[in-house]
Amino acid sequence: MTARRAYRVLVRAGGGAPAFLAARDRVDHVEVVDLQSGEVELFWDLPARESRRLARRLREDLDLLEAEQFIEAWRRAG
Repeated sequence: MTARRAYRVLVRAGGGAPAFLAARDRVDHVEVVDLQSGEVELFWDLPARESRRLARRLREDLDLLEAEQFIEAWRRAG
């Protein structure tokens, strides 16, 4: 099963402005959530601009990898 069918990437902004306009000290939260259980599998607290880049990379990998491969790869990276 592809990771896209098993997980969802959520980004919770630490403010109302888009990432490219965000204050340098704003922290966003990026989560990978298991769709069956609703549990958070992976999470990061990052500056707004970095969180946007990470979320993009995570979403690309959701389409490319199988569910187990995705979690393994990102647990090692995180």
